[in-house]
Amino acid sequence: MKTNFLKSMPANLLAILISLVMFVPIYLLFVNSLKDEVQSRAMGVEFPTSIHLENYLTVIEQGKLGTAFVNSLLYATGATILVVFFSTTTAFVLSRNRSSLNRFLYFFITLGIAMPINYVTLTKVMQATHLINTVAGLIILYAATKIPFGVFLIYAFIESIPKEIDEAAIIDGCGPFTLFSTIIFPLLTPAWVTTAILSFLDFWSEFILPLYFLQSSAKWPMTLAVYNFFGMFEHKWNLVSADIVLTILPVVVVYLLGQRYIISGMTSGAVKG
Repeated sequence: MKTNFLKSMPANLLAILISLVMFVPIYLLFVNSLKDEVQSRAMGVEFPTSIHLENYLTVIEQGKLGTAFVNSLLYATGATILVVFFSTTTAFVLSRNRSSLNRFLYFFITLGIAMPINYVTLTKVMQATHLINTVAGLIILYAATKIPFGVFLIYAFIESIPKEIDEAAIIDGCGPFTLFSTIIFPLLTPAWVTTAILSFLDFWSEFILPLYFLQSSAKWPMTLAVYNFFGMFEHKWNLVSADIVLTILPVVVVYLLGQRYIISGMTSGAVKG
């Protein structure tokens, strides 16, 4: 037992060191968000001499974070639902119906993981479809960027589900839609929850797409609200820190709640590919 502990000590120390490196920026933001304007200018690691919770109220009121929060929640949730629906159905069809065409379609779709976005062409498409500066347009854009990853992850997970389950359900009278919705989809829970969480985290942090395709500040998500707030209060680091803390808080909460699903989804989907 002691030997195993000594062998694992270097790996544990490395993990602790990496965790500290990742934790330090968050700690700095949180501590300085509770300081006054003068004390926060140094962005030091020391605790504040007095706690100023009013910084958060100021940020919410002047930074219009309430509206931005609702916008971000709408964009991220709507796009995540689209990603889960289209990724699961597409991966199921392509995996269960093996053919040269479906194999080509699978590789063509997953190629989107590595392909960069051509913003000139995308802008022309958005203009032609009248989706610029619309909620629906941004949700569709978000979803389109993550569906290739969702198909890739869920396709690998479906490979680990025996086809005998499909055959037994069909013998019992299940149609294609009933088979997928009542049997396959519940079995895919670790995979689609993993896809949903990772997609939601990316959508919440997205900056470039809303910057290019949202012209109205009333439709801005929290990332653009923080950017705008920093431009107005760049010398007040206590307010800027409070603004960033409120922006990353939902991401941290969602990740902590869904961490076990992410791990199980990744490991289960890695069995076959």
